This record gives sequence, C-alpha cells and structure tokens, in this order.
Amino acid sequence: MITMLWDVGVDLVEFFNSRYDPFWDTIDILIVAAGIYWLLLLIRGTRAIQILVGLIVLIALSLASELFQLAALGMILERFLDFAVLIIVILFQNDIRRALARVGRGFFPSFSAEQELQVVEEIVRAAGTLSQKRHGALIVLERESNLGDLIEAGVTVEAKLTKELLVSIFLPASPMHDGAVVIQEGRVSSAGCILPLTLRTDLPEGLGTRHRAAVGITEETDALVVVVSEETANISVVLGGEMLQGLDAPRLRVVLRDILGGERKELPEASEVTGRLELAEGHEAGQQATAG
Repeated sequence: MITMLWDVGVDLVEFFNSRYDPFWDTIDILIVAAGIYWLLLLIRGTRAIQILVGLIVLIALSLASELFQLAALGMILERFLDFAVLIIVILFQNDIRRALARVGRGFFPSFSAEQELQVVEEIVRAAGTLSQKRHGALIVLERESNLGDLIEAGVTVEAKLTKELLVSIFLPASPMHDGAVVIQEGRVSSAGCILPLTLRTDLPEGLGTRHRAAVGITEETDALVVVVSEETANISVVLGGEMLQGLDAPRLRVVLRDILGGERKELPEASEVTGRLELAEGHEAGQQATAG
C-alpha cells in the first residue's frame, strides 16, 4: 500500500512538472473553487447538503475498496456510481433549478428593495393585528429553495400581499386558518398549506403544531417563517430550524429587514434585536428633533 501511494505521489509530481501552467491553471483552480463554494452556500441549510454528504461518503468508500482490494464492495459501488450523474440530477433538481433562477435574477432582478420593504410592512402589520386578537398564524416566505414539493393540500390564491388578506385568511371562521400561507415573489401564492413537522424533541415546552411545522419546513429549506401563537399571542420567527420567540411588531420588523435584506444568514439574539430597535428609535427621534 505504501508503494502504491508513493507511486501515485510520484505520478502527480511528474504531471504538475510537465503540464502545470502557474498562471492559467491557478486561475482555473480558483474559478472551480469559487463555483464549488457558491454551490455549497446555495444548498446550505437544506436537505440537499445531507444528500451531498451521503454521495461523498459513497465515493470515499469506492476509493477505499480499490485501495484495500475489497472486490465485492467495489463492484456494488461501481454499479451504483455508474449512474451518479443521473442520480444527482434527480435528487438535486430543485436546487439546480434554484441555482439557475438565482443566476437569472442576478442579471434581471425581479424583487426590488421597495417591494421587499412593502412585503415586510404588510407582514408586520398583519402579525401585530393577529397577535392583538389572539388569532394563530403561520406565514412562510419562500427565498431560494423552491417550496412546491414540500407544500401539500394548499389552495391557490395568487393575490397581492396585503395585511387585510392575511388577517382574513387566519380568522377562526376561515376554512384555511389552520394551514400555512406561502409568499412567493412578494405575492400570496397559496393558503391552507400543510407543512412537514419536525421530529425534534428538544423544542421549548408549550409549542403547538404551528411551531413544529415552522421548524420542520426550515429544516429542509431556507424559508423564513413567521408564527403567531393562538395561546400566548407571541410572535416568533423561524429560520434554519432555529426559533426566535417573544417578538412584537417593531422587533419583528427589525428581524425581517435584516434577513430579507441579506444582512444576516441566521437569526439574531433577542438582545441584539432590542439594541438595534433602540438605536433606530433614537435615530428617528433625533431626526424629528432636528426637523422641529
């Protein structure tokens, strides 16, 4: 085995000495590395990363079977990996579609900063009203991950996002109030949706189905979810399987703006949200005093 590794090392050294171009090959390697890093960022926080890790393990086992002459294992993995490209396309079809869409949005932006602020304001106003009335709500904001395959039994709405629409959907008399509302590209695309529930057992006590559904969808996608508790009237934000509880409308606005604006990839601490809110209120008060 040591001899085999030595031969491989010698062959690699001879290859680089004879064919390696320090300038162009370095550029080539950097471009490939940047592409791989971008893809990893794209699928971070989704179930695609778990599938990718599984494929890497299988490839490592295949290499180990050749190194240690494990014929049976090597034959099985070889037959399986012969279809690796097809398997990757099938398993990662949503992520591939998402990546292409993201590239397209880079050249032709479809969601302006003004629209983003409008979405945040409508959600904040609706969540505040629902909290005051103690009406439960589950609002899912699609980001990069496509949610079509994970949402079941939803009613197509395809309507402009407004506070009034959200509040009416979550009225106790509404037939869709128990499900989730999904927001795509700044519009209410569907309501009454059934989300996958998390299997975690370490969630805080007292959390109901809405919160478990919010954690479940964010464990598998990069969606951002706003939950209003019917029992406690508390507002929570869920991202990446983590939950920030005890928010009011102003604090919810701070969190949503930070995450949707791309400033944060994870939920902030409650103390940080409070600090930023106080800073913003102080700045606004100073501007009003100057204007006066």
